Amino acid sequence: MSTSPAITGIEPGLLWQRFYEISQIPRPSKKEERITAHFERLFDSAGVPYKKDKVGNLVAQVPASKGYEQAPVVILQGHSDMVCEQNRGTNHDFDKDPIELLRQGEWIEANGTTLGADNGIGVAAALAIMGDPSAVHGPLEILITVDEETGLTGANQISSNMLKGKYMLNLDSEEDGIFYIGCAGGVDTTGEFKILRTPVSGSDHSAMTLRVSGLKGGHSGGDIHLDRGNAIKLLARTLHALAPLSPLLFGIQGGSKRNAIPREAEAKLLFSGKQLEKARAVIADCERAFKNEYRATDPDLRLGIEAAKVPDTTYTAAFGKKLLRCLMALPHGVIRMSADIPGLVETSTNLATVVSDEQTVAIGTNQRSSVESAKQYIAQSVGAALQLSGARVRRSDGYPGWQPDTSSTLLRICKQVYNEKYGAEPEIKAIHAGLECGILGGKYPGLDMISFGPTITGAHSPDERVHIPAVKKFYELLKDVLRALANERA
Repeated sequence: MSTSPAITGIEPGLLWQRFYEISQIPRPSKKEERITAHFERLFDSAGVPYKKDKVGNLVAQVPASKGYEQAPVVILQGHSDMVCEQNRGTNHDFDKDPIELLRQGEWIEANGTTLGADNGIGVAAALAIMGDPSAVHGPLEILITVDEETGLTGANQISSNMLKGKYMLNLDSEEDGIFYIGCAGGVDTTGEFKILRTPVSGSDHSAMTLRVSGLKGGHSGGDIHLDRGNAIKLLARTLHALAPLSPLLFGIQGGSKRNAIPREAEAKLLFSGKQLEKARAVIADCERAFKNEYRATDPDLRLGIEAAKVPDTTYTAAFGKKLLRCLMALPHGVIRMSADIPGLVETSTNLATVVSDEQTVAIGTNQRSSVESAKQYIAQSVGAALQLSGARVRRSDGYPGWQPDTSSTLLRICKQVYNEKYGAEPEIKAIHAGLECGILGGKYPGLDMISFGPTITGAHSPDERVHIPAVKKFYELLKDVLRALANERA
């Protein structure tokens, strides 16, 4: 059995081995065929029956421990895909290459890429339970969904006959000692512009690529309240400062995922005459200002300049101004904090991506809220700004939030187990990120759900890492909760 030196000797050994195996198989969103086949082989080798629906969701039906056959069926739920982000200069192909695990003190991280602990650790824990003779449990259903990160496709399209469970433990949270009982709903709003071009005439021109980099980024739900820099916004501000020099835009890119705060962005600019040297001074001033603003949150922020080839055409001056004004006007960040739960973000929007080709520029955004009407309002507001700029606007179907139920039987049992184990009360929270619980609860009315997991920081960015002691605590707590639920009678 192959393994990694990074996980040698750390406990629980079976969980870490399952996580290593998962990390060796490419699993970008919408490309989960290989990891799904791996899970099927595991279930077959363990003699565990399973079902797979038309979109690729798996449900393994793990028999109860002896004597607990009459206990309620419990669902252990996670997702198979991961966010694929890497640092500039890292030579990694997420479609082909395994994730390289590194151990840094009490943390496991990856070598210049996202780690995939979101949600690989949760799935690994469920698979470890399946093969752990010390785990006492009733009948289990291990539900592994697909395409959670880019559309919640698996949860949205799950077959209606896949699950029988009464309780569901979602293993996709990232803070030790916290039980989550609610989450935000979300929707994507995209604006598409048809590019208007003009030919480049004359010879007295210089071209550059302006790049914003070095930002921390992070999860657009879980990290949005940290006020980290948004590379697209900082690029727009720099372009606004350069506007008196009348550069012409001929390319723009930024961000990569709707649910990640953009860490990098770039624009290609054409200058006439001797404006390039003036532009360098303006960019240096912007960098100093941004470094001061974000000195605490993004100390490695950089504005870089590279020479570029003079193009045959650029965007027209009018189109470039319209696009820039749109990027300046679009909101980003926290819109409203919850009035009911201290410290919880209620509503936010993420200016996530700018993608251009020869014909179009598309601006991608993501709105979240635990209040449905507020989610609709901020999506409409973002859509209006895009429409005022002349964009063709599309909005996704979105997904619902998960309404907290403080009278939940599952919550009572989990709190009791935690208190008996640690002599303290767990924190009970809702999360601003989206979880599949809201969708699955709508598909299976009456499903009693809770979400918990170990400490994972930097999710959706190459800074992602997972805390080794917290993983052990999480797994032991999971086993104790399952034991308690096995003593419930259906």
